[in-house]
Amino acid sequence: MKEIILLKDGEIVLKGLNRRQFEDALKKNVKVVLAPLGRFEITSAQSTIMVRPLGDDIDLDEACERIAKVFGIVSFSRAAVCDEKTMESVLATIPEYLGKQLRAAKTFKVEAKRSDKKFPLKSPDICREAGGEVLKRFPHLKVDVHNPDVTVYVEIRDFGAYIHADPVRGAGGIPVGTGGKAAVLISGGIDSPVAAYMMAKRGLRLTAIHFASPPYTSPRAEDKVVRLLQKVSCYSGPITMLTVPFTKIQEKLRDDCPEELFTIIMRRLMMIISGRIARNGGCSALITGESLGQVASQTIGAMCCTDDAADMLVFRPLIGMDKQEIIDISYKIDTYRTSIEPYEDCCTVFTPRHPRTKPVLKFVREAQEKANFEPLIEEALQNLKITHITPED
Repeated sequence: MKEIILLKDGEIVLKGLNRRQFEDALKKNVKVVLAPLGRFEITSAQSTIMVRPLGDDIDLDEACERIAKVFGIVSFSRAAVCDEKTMESVLATIPEYLGKQLRAAKTFKVEAKRSDKKFPLKSPDICREAGGEVLKRFPHLKVDVHNPDVTVYVEIRDFGAYIHADPVRGAGGIPVGTGGKAAVLISGGIDSPVAAYMMAKRGLRLTAIHFASPPYTSPRAEDKVVRLLQKVSCYSGPITMLTVPFTKIQEKLRDDCPEELFTIIMRRLMMIISGRIARNGGCSALITGESLGQVASQTIGAMCCTDDAADMLVFRPLIGMDKQEIIDISYKIDTYRTSIEPYEDCCTVFTPRHPRTKPVLKFVREAQEKANFEPLIEEALQNLKITHITPED
């Protein structure tokens, strides 16, 4: 029996005259994630993208797992293709394709979608005939139109008839690449990978910027970040990570700046460096994993001082979330266990004993300017390490 995967568009249907652009991007993204599995024909019609395998040996279970992580899809279904677009073929396909699920169920209902208006039966008639056939073949079943164990879907489309059970929820959002490009400041913690995931869900293609301070941070800390980004790239697509050598800057910060301002000035320097990297890489915004009030550097006053050093838009998708909400998403995208590995990033180096939670911008600027970090910033930018990350690594 031939099978096909039906993908339902999400927000794309609301895009008006730009809808075609979003659909093309979604089809391209689906094609890329499925390419390692074999050849597929990918077409779209009537708010549905049809993914047809062009080989008998293609692993459709793996294809569905990959499709579940593609942003822009609200739901998808693995469906049987009826031999003919006739009611007789539909009735024969239902028990053959869904027999195992129907035998294990106690209740069912049938839903029909008839987008081909030339088909002789209307949707209610299709439901009635298909329901009658199911009851005949599986007499233990009862009809429950409100909360059935199994819903049998019959889709009559212009190019064929398809049978499937309940659709699987997709990743939602909009296709990666349709929202532009942004750089995420990535650490080895829980928050920043979640922030990266959430902004990729809004269509952004990601570049990652990581700050390393050897020997205060170990190579394992950087490896941890690479593994986190590999998890994120299952949703976002390939990511280029630029690692910034930050040791000399942090040592100068320790030696030449007031201790209570260490964290604020460090964040400002990160913003300055990240902004320059982002612009050179064609990015239009920065992304951080900050959540309001979570730590001393994430108060309103501290973030105002941080943003003063940024010369571009800063996205903070976690800003109103509590820690448990962030952790729940990290479990969902499989980054949590990696994030809690005990390899610390440079944000924990030279942590002040009493950080200033309400810094005065004037004094922060004066302390930063007095230390004159510009030569070390230029040196760091000349020694970036570039790592290309894909989910296939």
